[in-house]
Amino acid sequence: MIYLDYAANTPVHQEVLELFYNTNKEYIANPNATHLLGREAKSYMDALTEKIAIELGAKSSEVIYTSGASEANNLAIKGIVGAHKTKGKHIISTPLEHSSVGATLVALQQQGYEIDYLELLEDGTIDIEHLEELLRTDTILVSVCYVDSELGIRQPIEAIGKLLKKHPNCFFHTDATQAVGKIPVSFELVDCLVFAPHKFFGLNGCGVLLKKEMLQLEPLIHGGSSTTAYRSGTPALALAASTQKALELALKDLESNFKYVEGLNIKLKRALKTYKGVRINSTSASIPHILNISIKGIKADDFQSILEKHEVYLSTKSACSVANTPSRPVMALTKDRKNALESWRISLSYLVTEEEIETFLNIFDKCYKYFIK
Repeated sequence: MIYLDYAANTPVHQEVLELFYNTNKEYIANPNATHLLGREAKSYMDALTEKIAIELGAKSSEVIYTSGASEANNLAIKGIVGAHKTKGKHIISTPLEHSSVGATLVALQQQGYEIDYLELLEDGTIDIEHLEELLRTDTILVSVCYVDSELGIRQPIEAIGKLLKKHPNCFFHTDATQAVGKIPVSFELVDCLVFAPHKFFGLNGCGVLLKKEMLQLEPLIHGGSSTTAYRSGTPALALAASTQKALELALKDLESNFKYVEGLNIKLKRALKTYKGVRINSTSASIPHILNISIKGIKADDFQSILEKHEVYLSTKSACSVANTPSRPVMALTKDRKNALESWRISLSYLVTEEEIETFLNIFDKCYKYFIK
């Protein structure tokens, strides 16, 4: 079995799983309870939150725990426009966003918000000059992913943040779900940053929204302050512990893991480029963890199916995308709907061995020749 779908989900690290289990066993009380056991649980929760904040260059008061990145993106976007609706109803984003961002923007558009989408340069990064042209006095939000989930394109977050500092009524949200744990990430010039630990060997069912301390949000969930006034619910102490541990482990070996994955990516591209029908959709701006390709004349779902028969598992698009539809990011970049229907994603991690890459390339060759006769 060869698993090449790490952008969708990663296996939980043993240390993370053990900590989740031990925390649940050791701390049985609600961290918001006022008795001794509750106070002990709260003390541990506060310590974990402080560690997460330090690791990402934030304050502990800026950490909001959620059920995942999708909820965090919804809270950031809806929370900003809800709390600041008097400042404007204009939003700027990109065609590369995850569906939890894209669908949220569509819902807001139906409520009367005006959405503009940024043009992409040849390498898939946003056109900063176009962003500057689109900005208006009533622009309330700019939402640009740190790294997109289908092409792996890293956006110029620092340049965007510097530009938006000139527009105090406009807030900056970034979905960093495909970035945290893979590349260095900065919260300095961003108002809201989202990630989920299941992308870097943590657990599913939890996510984090970093929100600048002075930024007000309108909550999605009401019913108690929990660890913050912005998101109600009993504090999930064991999930917070597992998130912190996964983040700690990922950041510890960030540079070496990046270099290793980069080597795998180079090897894959070098081999795949020798096939006449193969088109590499990822660009020079893509991080090495994601490699998007198309095979001319072969629908992505068909090639995925034959690879699965050889126990190779990967995605045609983001796991949250609608099936049997063209990849929106690939279509936005290549302007080619057919190519977008033929595109699929190989996503890597440090767990992938060079031997697995060799085996995959041998299987790919057989499958390619099966279709291209």
